[in-house]
Amino acid sequence: MRTKDFDYKLPEALIAQTPLAKRDHSRLMLLDRTTNNIEHSQFYNIGEFLHPGDLLITNNSRVIPARLRGTRVPTGGKMECLLLEKTDVHIWKALVKPGRSLKTGDYFSIDGVNCKILEEMDEALRVIYIEDESVIEKSGNVPLPPYIHTHLDEPDRYQTVYARFNGSAAAPTAGLHFTNPLLEDLQASGIDIASVTLHVGLDTFKPVSEENPVKHKIHTEYFEVNKDAAEKINLTRQNGGRIIAVGTTSVRVLEQISLSWSQENTHKVKPTSGWANIFILPGHKFKLVDAMITNFHMPRSTLLMLVSAFAGRELIMAGYKTAIQNQYRFYSFGDCMLII
Repeated sequence: MRTKDFDYKLPEALIAQTPLAKRDHSRLMLLDRTTNNIEHSQFYNIGEFLHPGDLLITNNSRVIPARLRGTRVPTGGKMECLLLEKTDVHIWKALVKPGRSLKTGDYFSIDGVNCKILEEMDEALRVIYIEDESVIEKSGNVPLPPYIHTHLDEPDRYQTVYARFNGSAAAPTAGLHFTNPLLEDLQASGIDIASVTLHVGLDTFKPVSEENPVKHKIHTEYFEVNKDAAEKINLTRQNGGRIIAVGTTSVRVLEQISLSWSQENTHKVKPTSGWANIFILPGHKFKLVDAMITNFHMPRSTLLMLVSAFAGRELIMAGYKTAIQNQYRFYSFGDCMLII
């Protein structure tokens, strides 16, 4: 297995720069792992491929306005930081620009709020101190991925309709296709919904650079599974329903919590929280995820490796080739697939 095995060429014109006018009007590709069939539909028809008794697992993390612009003290030079993870009161891990020149002990100001570089980590990653964290909501901007070059007129379009808890540096984009009416229709047809939380962090911004992906260092992301979600997951499995993860972030939560089963000699999900550090590569044996809703991912990324682990690399690459031939829209504001 090599990182180049997960590469493909994408015409730049297929990178979606803006969301569709209606969330649920994106295209939906169905990949069937049993038959290797590929079908085409629209996302608002997703209920046709789900069954009463199925359980959708959504990620209710909310993207914070994590991109902050400031000035260096005392020079007045411009700088920028992208908050990735809160580690303590006033303390954050962040990507900074210019990365090379911002050193431990340097000061900067964001709209008059004092800040300081506390520690240098890998490349442009720093631990920073923010004296007044209210400046994040007051002055920050929602951080769009670097491949999106068009201004987003409605920042809420980079949030899921069920986003609740602040903490992510990027949206769990598979959930962007859902509308509240669509969710209500699914529930009315006997499909249940439960939410977990995973705050999307550094790995969204870090490509795999090693030739052998096993050597890639995956960073941790905080997650929570509450009592309601745990009970619904256990009941669905007991009754023979499918667990359908909405997005790779939900997959990471579910498969992370299943790792404890071998130690505890149980196959029951319990309310829990912690740090997800699971790196899902081909060969991983999925224990909780029966189906997956996911967007199209970047070449050579950990997310493309994850979906390849679930569906098989050959089927995924065939699906991506078909998507390109059929002019699907890619990445955060693009179309999606349902893998069953």
